[in-house]
Order: sequence, then structure tokens, then C-alpha cells
Amino acid sequence: MADPKTIKRAFERNQEVVRLRPEKGKGTAVTHVRLFNGTTCEVTHKHWSFKVDIGKTEGGNDAGPGPGILERGALGSCLAIAYSQQAAVMEVPIDNIEIEVESELDARGMLGVDDRLPGFRELRYKVYIESPANREEIQKVIDKADKHSPVLDDFKRAIPVKREIYFNKS
Repeated sequence: MADPKTIKRAFERNQEVVRLRPEKGKGTAVTHVRLFNGTTCEVTHKHWSFKVDIGKTEGGNDAGPGPGILERGALGSCLAIAYSQQAAVMEVPIDNIEIEVESELDARGMLGVDDRLPGFRELRYKVYIESPANREEIQKVIDKADKHSPVLDDFKRAIPVKREIYFNKS
């Protein structure tokens, strides 16, 4: 298990590496997705592989969580991990962290019923945190982690998206 001392050492070591050699903090990540069985996707990244799908009421196989679930899960897990890291760095003891992420959506855009945008209308998250530390210390941990959360930032600002299409991959 990753204990606070290990988390703090790793965080500070990585922070120092990037401070001394900023290029080490930059890179490209690639995740591969392959569709099979009509709606089921196999997602592969490094040594991990998992399935993503849509539910049977949407015509899918229900073979795994859907993309919206993964979006909410990405935000919640990024925040929980960031809170754990910042708490370790700031030496604030944490007993438990849970994040609940809610999304408001309107399927009319996704289904082409009208010209509404097809994505989420709003995201909300609730932080449940247990700690013997005082509220001010915990609030500082949460605020600092939120400020530096890459997934929270991804949701808050527009990111350029580029598309390339290749026909008949060989």
C-alpha cells in the first residue's frame, strides 16, 4: 500500500526532477481503442486492458462501463489521488476520501433530435473526507489539489482536438 511517506517522497522527487529538467514533465500518452461486437471497445494502455460499452437499452452489450462513467470516474479518481498526494506532502493526516461525481446530460443532442451540444450540461462533485486535522488544514489540501488537478483542468477549459483519418489500415 502506498503510505503517506512514500507518496510524499515520490511527489517531491518528481517535483524536483521537473524543476531541474522541465522537459521531463512533458510527453505524449497513447491509448489504443478497438471496437468489436458492435459496441464493445477494448481499451489498451501499457499493460492495462479493459472494456468500455454502452447499455443494452442503447443497443449495446453492457460489457463494461460507458464513456460517461469513465469521464466521471476519471475526475473523481484524479481528485481523490491529488487529495491524497497533497495531504501527504503537507503532512495532513487523512483517514478516508470519497468523491461523488454527478453529471447533467441531455440526450437530444447526442441522438440528433436537435442541435444541442451532445455532452454534459454540468458536472458537480462532492468531497467526503475524514481526518483528525482541522478544517482549515484540510481545506488547504483540497484547494491546492483542485488547483493542480489535470483532469479537473481538462473539464474546465477547451482543449484543442485534432483528427486524422486513415482508410483501410494495413
